[in-house]
Amino acid sequence: MNETKESLFKRDVDSFFYPNHKEVFAEVLASLEGKRVVVLGHMRPDGDCIGSQVALCRVLRARGVDAVALNVSSIPRTLKNFIGDTPFIAGQPFEDSADCVAVTVDCADSGRIGVALKEQFSNIYLNIDHHVSNPGYAAQNFVMPNASATGEILAGLFLDSGISLDAVTAQALYVAIATDTGQFKFGSTTAQVFDICRQLCCYGADPAAASLALYEQEPFNKLKLLQCFLSTLELHLGGRVCMGILKAGVFEETGTTEEDTEGLVDYTRAIAGVDIGVLIEERDGSLKASLRAKDCVYRVDQIAQTFGGGGHACAAGLNIEDSIESFRSQLLGAIEKSFKIVENKILSVPSDR
Repeated sequence: MNETKESLFKRDVDSFFYPNHKEVFAEVLASLEGKRVVVLGHMRPDGDCIGSQVALCRVLRARGVDAVALNVSSIPRTLKNFIGDTPFIAGQPFEDSADCVAVTVDCADSGRIGVALKEQFSNIYLNIDHHVSNPGYAAQNFVMPNASATGEILAGLFLDSGISLDAVTAQALYVAIATDTGQFKFGSTTAQVFDICRQLCCYGADPAAASLALYEQEPFNKLKLLQCFLSTLELHLGGRVCMGILKAGVFEETGTTEEDTEGLVDYTRAIAGVDIGVLIEERDGSLKASLRAKDCVYRVDQIAQTFGGGGHACAAGLNIEDSIESFRSQLLGAIEKSFKIVENKILSVPSDR
C-alpha cells in the first residue's frame, strides 16, 4: 500500500518536538519573507554545520525567500555530495552583502563565522544552535543545549510546522544529526533523535548512502596521517587523559589537509580508562586543540573556555598562541582541576542510609 507523506506524519497535538517554540519559529520564518538572507556557518565546518546550512537555506528558498548559504571555509570533501543544487558560496569572498539578513546555524558565538564575515554581518538576526556555551547573541535565538545537533533542532521545528521537505533537505538534516551523534553512539542520542531521523527517512533521507559518503571514501593518505597521530599518543593523570599531537609539517609529510583531522581525536577517547581525550594541532606558531569527554560531567566546554574556546559538555575546542610544551602543561592542569571538582561534588552528595 502506498502511503502519502501526510499519512506518515500524522501526530498527536501534544507530540510536537518543540511545542514551546513552534509559534515563535513560524513568526520568524514569516518575518524573513521578501528579504535577502545569508545562512552562515562556522569556520572549518562539520556535518552538522553544512547540513544545517543546506537545510535552512532550502526551506527558506522553498518559501520564496532569496537565501544563500555562506561559509568562510571550503566545504569538506566528504560533505560535498550533500549540497545538491543549494546556492552555497564557500571559501571565497561574498561581495553582494548589502541589505542581507544574517542567520547563523551551529555557531556557539558570532565570532565562529570568521573575522571577514563578522565584519560584513555584525548584526545577527537569527541564531539556531545547540552549544551549551552559546550566549544568545542574535535578535532571535533558538539555542537548545539538550539537542544532539543543530540539525535536530531544525528538523524538529520543520516537522512541527508541517513543512514538507525534499530529499536533499532531509538527507542534509540526517547527516547533521548522524555526524554530531557520532553515528548515534553519543549520550545525546535519544528516542527523539531516532523519531526525527525516521521521519527524515520517510522524506527521502538515505542512511546507507550517507554512511558510504561520510565514512567509506577516505583517501589512503588519511591513514598515513592517522598513523602519525597514533604514534604520538601519551597517557597522563593516571591514564585518565590521552593526548596526541599533530606537529607542524605533518600535512605536507602525509599529503593530507586540515580537513583530514576529522575524527582523529575520537581515538584518544576510545581507550579504556580514559575520561578525556585531546588532539593538539601545531600550526604556524599557534595551536588548535580538540577535547572529547566520555561523560558530560567533565564539562570540556568549560575547560576550553579557560583558554578562550568553547563548545559542548563532551566536545569542545580552542585556538591559542603558545608552545606545545607550555600549553600541554596548562591544559593538563585545567583538566586535573576539573577532575577534582567532579570528585568533590560526588563526595559531597549524602549517601542513602
